[in-house]
Amino acid sequence: MTLPPPRLLRALDRFHAGRPWDHNAHFHPWVLRQLRPRVGSVLDVGCGSGDLARSLAARAGRVDGVDADPAITARARELTPAALPVTYLVAEAPTGLPERSYDVITCVAVLHHLPFTEALEAFRERLAPGGTLVVVGVSKQRAPVDHLLGTVSIPLNVLMALLKNRGRRAARPASMTAPTRQPDMTFPEIARGARALLPGARLRRRLFWRYTLVWQRR
Repeated sequence: MTLPPPRLLRALDRFHAGRPWDHNAHFHPWVLRQLRPRVGSVLDVGCGSGDLARSLAARAGRVDGVDADPAITARARELTPAALPVTYLVAEAPTGLPERSYDVITCVAVLHHLPFTEALEAFRERLAPGGTLVVVGVSKQRAPVDHLLGTVSIPLNVLMALLKNRGRRAARPASMTAPTRQPDMTFPEIARGARALLPGARLRRRLFWRYTLVWQRR
């Protein structure tokens, strides 16, 4: 991430402490747009409090959410109406993922917490023919284009905080309580590794310090 000067950074921290907004949830509508109107089964890796899993349930016959944190998984169960076809599993990815195939696999801001190659291999193995993998990830900021997008994202970040909170101060949502980890792979490294494992994968740098990956299994 391209950081502003320390004094401005402290001011931004104070501002966002009372006006939080979930950068990852911001991409959930984009994730849904990558999918067909109706899908059979979905695996959401790193489901957290289940926000994306619940949205996917409106389009899918079955959604399995997997997260390594028992507390946030319990919260996801509390927040999910019993009528929705969503099941939550506490497990470490990629080794603890269910041994079945899925029409869609989603992974939002989690891949940098996992062993990269092993995770993509596990996703590939569990994706049914014709299925779609959708990743929203975080990369190490190094190239000039990374810093340019990071600089542009700073004022947009403030604007989004105001819009999401409508000018009011608010508490952090449950989806933002998970531990974070700094990424150790740059976008070019991720792109090379992903395309070697997933031929034809489409990757793109995004605003708000994110990148996206979409791959369809033939």
